Amino acid sequence: MIENFWKDKYPAGIAADIDPDQYPNIQAVLKESCQRFADKPAFTNLGKTLTYGELYTLSGAFAAWLQQHTDLVPGDRIAVQLPNVLQYPVAVFGAIRAGLIVVNTNPLYTAREMEHQFKDSGAKALVCLANMAHLAQAVVPRTAVKHVIVTEVADLLPPLKRLLVNAVIKYVKKMVPAYHLPHAIPFNDVLRKGHGQPVRDANPTSADVAVLQYTGGTTGVAKGAMLTHRNLVANMLQCKAVMGSNLNDGCEILITPLPLYHIYAFTFHCMATMLAGNHNILISNPRDLPAMVKELSKWKFSGFVGLNTLFVALCNNEKFRNLDFSALKVTLSGGMALQLAAAERWKAVTGCSICEGYGMTETSPVASVNPAEAIQIGTIGIPVPSTLCKTIDDEGRELGFGEIGELCIRGPQVMKGYWQREDATAEVLDDEGWLKTGDIALIQPDGYMRIVDRKKDMILVSGFNVYPNELEDVLAGLPGVLQCAAIGIPDEKSGELIKVFIVPRPGVTLTKEQVMTHMRANVTAYKVPRTVEFRDSLPTTNVGKILRRELRDEELKKLAR
Repeated sequence: MIENFWKDKYPAGIAADIDPDQYPNIQAVLKESCQRFADKPAFTNLGKTLTYGELYTLSGAFAAWLQQHTDLVPGDRIAVQLPNVLQYPVAVFGAIRAGLIVVNTNPLYTAREMEHQFKDSGAKALVCLANMAHLAQAVVPRTAVKHVIVTEVADLLPPLKRLLVNAVIKYVKKMVPAYHLPHAIPFNDVLRKGHGQPVRDANPTSADVAVLQYTGGTTGVAKGAMLTHRNLVANMLQCKAVMGSNLNDGCEILITPLPLYHIYAFTFHCMATMLAGNHNILISNPRDLPAMVKELSKWKFSGFVGLNTLFVALCNNEKFRNLDFSALKVTLSGGMALQLAAAERWKAVTGCSICEGYGMTETSPVASVNPAEAIQIGTIGIPVPSTLCKTIDDEGRELGFGEIGELCIRGPQVMKGYWQREDATAEVLDDEGWLKTGDIALIQPDGYMRIVDRKKDMILVSGFNVYPNELEDVLAGLPGVLQCAAIGIPDEKSGELIKVFIVPRPGVTLTKEQVMTHMRANVTAYKVPRTVEFRDSLPTTNVGKILRRELRDEELKKLAR
């Protein structure tokens, strides 16, 4: 019944199915695209452009060094901890060509977060930015990492500009704390040593893991979602199928402000865009709006991928509003709910409607999207080709259309499972391949879907998942904390902001400044609470479990006044 329902819901020109076995692995897509689009621009950053041919050559040099100068073997994990710079695609595709499993790592992680991810993944190699190398210095000795490659922001720029930009970042802006990693090798030395050396391109099966993408899943501590070559090939084909009628192969210029280490940008800009041979303009620091707008002014861009927070900020920028949007054909939104006001303002400013989609790390990530020619604002669109969706009740029974229940997804892009977490995998994946998303949704009779609420207590800050358990664990490590709870409350700018409630130990006086200092030292910036409230007690169940829902309800009542 489900299969038949979705078949006729796709607009003309979009096939209901893709062939996830069209390519055996990511290497096959990369090789074909880099040959087909060899002279076409692939990535541009800080005024330097890499063509697809150059990307293939450089990734080959990186792969050759891994194969000939390290003891790494196919299946070993390599952590890539870089912002949006040209070195990112070179390192990722080079690692994949060498048969390694990429572990995408947020460069803003604290030492504690890095250590958890490196230990859990068993990473044996690390590629990091010099700006964060001081943290690597502290963490690496406590992990299995044996090979460290350090790069500076401008390493792939022409020599004179490279020296100038790197010097300004290091000595003028003082953004590179001192570090001591005696066995680390500079990124450009890796490329020099690997240049011209033979590459034995790995030939993994479609079921082999290509990427470990860390997420809290639908609950708990960060886990590595095992994304196979077939998962990622399927999702790039699905994205291309949905966008194919609007974006032409080898012709489009796409703005890339979202971090490539995040699954949303990773799959769309590194994978789907590669398949189509299009051009990505990498924005290294989207928080610097003036610099970003200046970069946008240089391009007749035809695609923009962002999220609600960024759309709002840009539309409030006068220079952005004065840009030339005549070439803009497609704007994609994901990562957090798109607000109606933001969508309307973007359309008024740019003349382009926003296509909102839905996905999660566990679905590689794209599961549904609004087709550009048939957008319904307020919905997450229809499932991408070869994907089925249903809603279920608390007993697992399938619900009818229009009934609210937990959204479940099945398709070739659904992860293999969580890395070394069979119990957690069994909680969300059943024997038929259905993934429980933890999101509450309804499916309309026309096939479009709406997210109603989240089943779990996850907080969504500017498109990033924040898990209360982690925050509470860190808070509990602050001397003087007796009880604590973390919740998300609505915020126009970031979607949600984090508020924490703390019950101090008897006789102890804590201040907000102490709490914030402790949190900043232990979690990434977007996980730091904006508000701290001290209380004498917190609402609990009869067995002592803190009731976050009651705290949220209290805050919502305050906002409603």
